[in-house]
Amino acid sequence: MLYKGRTDLATESFRQLDGSARELTEKQGVIAAREQLHGLELMAVEILSGQGSQALGKPLGKYYTLDLPQRFERGAEQFEAAARAVGELIGRCCKKHDSVLVAALGNPDITPDALGSLAASGILVTRHLKQQAPADFAAFSSLALCRPGVLGTSGIESAQQVKLLCSRLCPDLVIVIDALAGSDPERLCRCVQVSSAGISPGSGVGNDRQELSAETLGVPVVSIGIPTVIDAGIFGEEGLSGLFVTPRSIDALVRSGARVIAYGINLAVHSGLGIGDIDMLVS
Repeated sequence: MLYKGRTDLATESFRQLDGSARELTEKQGVIAAREQLHGLELMAVEILSGQGSQALGKPLGKYYTLDLPQRFERGAEQFEAAARAVGELIGRCCKKHDSVLVAALGNPDITPDALGSLAASGILVTRHLKQQAPADFAAFSSLALCRPGVLGTSGIESAQQVKLLCSRLCPDLVIVIDALAGSDPERLCRCVQVSSAGISPGSGVGNDRQELSAETLGVPVVSIGIPTVIDAGIFGEEGLSGLFVTPRSIDALVRSGARVIAYGINLAVHSGLGIGDIDMLVS
């Protein structure tokens, strides 16, 4: 059941509108469409105008929400379909990614916020290899990875760290991975959002930090996330304000989702690789 309330997913913001509001929103510069990608359900929302942005409460850009299959851990039958779909959606958001910086956000010590850290362990880092032996690694793109942590443990805004790295590395693209908040309990850890609009870390839990976007970093930004929590206050029960709900099987779901994202990034950036190649290189 979809509840009306805070959500990081543009598709949920669109679905929360009633029929007349959707009609008006579409006239204000919001395009919404459904399709199938590698056999999985996909909903795309593109915000084209300031009015549309205000109506949905999201920045201008493309937002793709991919429904994950029932089983999506590595080894599951549809894992490859999910990873390839994520890789293709990255390409829809930004065509050029010869040089990429991946920023894995979040707190690795808190499971619902550990998505970025867990995904980082499955990403093929190649920047140093490309510099040392370019001929041997010609088939790979240059990928660098950072794990900024959170302000409370580092004392430094994630955006400040990523911006500094961008000024030194000059990537073609920044990919940001972070856990999200949703409003539909049935879709917690069951979908992936890929967006060209960047991200404000912590916004889903009311703890907005500095934005990471093309405007703040000076380079295209693709954000990838999975909703791992719901604000309990949206259920309308007294005493739940400030609490967040997460699935009972959050550990397994976050690890599986992180692997899907990591493989999707590898497939998008290192276009000559297959799933089997990635298995060998990250094991």
